[in-house]
Amino acid sequence: MKGRLTASKRISLSASVALTMALSLWGSPTLAGDPFRQTNPHNIGAKTEAAFEAIFRKGNYKEAKNYLVEADRTEASEPLAYAIRASIAYTEKDWEALKIYASKTLETAEQLKESDPVRGNLYVAVGHFLEGAYIYKQQQDPVSALTKLQQVFQYLDAAEENAPEDPELNLVKGYLDLMLAVNLPFSSPEQAIDRFEQFAAPTYLVDRGLAVAYRDLKQYDKALPFAEKALEAAPENPELQYLTGQILRQQGKKNQDLELMKQAFSYYEQALAKQEQLPESILISLRHEREVLQQEMNDFGGNRS
Repeated sequence: MKGRLTASKRISLSASVALTMALSLWGSPTLAGDPFRQTNPHNIGAKTEAAFEAIFRKGNYKEAKNYLVEADRTEASEPLAYAIRASIAYTEKDWEALKIYASKTLETAEQLKESDPVRGNLYVAVGHFLEGAYIYKQQQDPVSALTKLQQVFQYLDAAEENAPEDPELNLVKGYLDLMLAVNLPFSSPEQAIDRFEQFAAPTYLVDRGLAVAYRDLKQYDKALPFAEKALEAAPENPELQYLTGQILRQQGKKNQDLELMKQAFSYYEQALAKQEQLPESILISLRHEREVLQQEMNDFGGNRS
């Protein structure tokens, strides 16, 4: 990656990990748990699905944890549930929990491969990605982490051989591709963006991923419409309010537009009003950015007088 990550990019990386690990929002009321496929649905599990909706629609990590406790009892063979728990552990910097649930993701995904090779191989890849995140964070061993990344792509390729246009596969793979394309030097994200838009689902999470990607590319005029579309679908989600505020703040600074800065500040305030829903690691960056934005607005107003 290019140099040290900024606070916003650390949040982006954390969110990308979470989204890469466990991406799901909506399910048919008669087909529990598959928010991705209009035909040939896979039964992911109602409690796992509810945990996803709590995180990605509501931005409520505490509620998600409650659903995951229930999923552990009733949907113990679903690797996605363990992947969500691992991704939350990553966000909360609970490295031992990350290690445990990464292992459980791998174990259950291996068992799923025979009956469902697409999702089985997909979540074996996710499990290796999670284990690589643990190795990188705790063991400071980039060589072993790189080996894990090679395994990730090996199993993603195996999943793709079975169903190259599968929306769940393309959503998870798309977030990973975008994260790597944005952060690695000499990478071009255009191909990743095109495939992500074409094949991934649901649209709500595609919009969120594209907003984050364009934000990190500093293409704020492209990022904002995607953030607004995602927020329209989930208007009470504090993480999306935070993301929209970040983009508006950067636009305001770039264009010397105090009104855009004020709009950004309003979104930060809305996100902080739901702070009990969010992990402390996200709140630390959100509070810091709000304080910096307040000072930037004060300085901007003073310079105009």
